[in-house]
Amino acid sequence: MLAALIRGIDEKKAQLDRLRPLSGGVLAQLQKYYDIELTYTSNAIEGNTLTYRETAEVIEHGITVGGKSLREHLEAVDHYEAVQWMRGLAAQTTPIGEDTVCELHRRIVARSQPAIAGIYSPYPRRIAGSPVIVPNPLKVPQLMEEFGAWLSGAPSTPEGAFEGHFRLAAIHPFSDGNGRTARLLMNLMLIRGGYPPVAVRPEDRKPYLDALERGSLTDDLQSFRRFMYERLDATLGEYLSTLQGPLSQPDPNR
Repeated sequence: MLAALIRGIDEKKAQLDRLRPLSGGVLAQLQKYYDIELTYTSNAIEGNTLTYRETAEVIEHGITVGGKSLREHLEAVDHYEAVQWMRGLAAQTTPIGEDTVCELHRRIVARSQPAIAGIYSPYPRRIAGSPVIVPNPLKVPQLMEEFGAWLSGAPSTPEGAFEGHFRLAAIHPFSDGNGRTARLLMNLMLIRGGYPPVAVRPEDRKPYLDALERGSLTDDLQSFRRFMYERLDATLGEYLSTLQGPLSQPDPNR
C-alpha cells in the first residue's frame, strides 16, 4: 500500500514539474497562502487558538485579535518570518546542519520566548500526555552534533525529510518549539527537493502525535511515514488543482 502511495506521489510530482516554471504572480500567491497555512496549522497543533483568518490578519495587517493572548500573536509573527527565512535557505545550496536547526528554532520563538531561542534546554523535558522519555539534557549536544552530521548528507527527498523530522522530534532538544522546528526542517528539505511544503492540520493532531509516539516507543516508523506520505500526496493534489484552475482563496470561515 505504501509503495502505491509513493508511486502516486511520484506521478503528481512529475505533473507539477511539467508545469514549471510557474509565473511570478502565481508562485507568489501560492506561497503566501501556504506560508500562512504552515504558520496557522503548526501553531494550532501546539495550542495556539488563532484561526487561519486571524493568523492572516496578524501577519498581513498587524491587527490584534480580541480575547487572544500577546504570546499567540507573537507566535504567528515569529513562525511566519521563520518560514520566509526557511524559503530563502531552501533556494540556496548551503548545506543543512545543526546550525540550521538552531537558527530555525531561534526564529520560531524570537519574540514569543526569546530566553530559549536557539538554545538547547539544560533541563529534563517531557512530552505532555506521552509516555515517551526524551534524552537526558547532558546527551543533547552530542546527539545534535551527530544529527547535524547526518543532515548535511541527507537527501532532499520525502523519505529524508520525514526522517529528519522524526529524528529531531525524538531528540527534543529545546525547552519548547521542538515540533514547530521539526516541521519547518522537514519542509525546508521538501522544498529543496522540488516538493511543496506540507502542513499538519489541527484535525491531524491525534494521528500525527500517535504516529510519532509509536515510532519513539517501538522504533517502528511505518505509521509516521504513511501519515506524512498521505499528507504530501494530498498537498500535491491541492497544488495541481490550484495550478490547473482558478487560484483558490483561503476559506473565510476558518
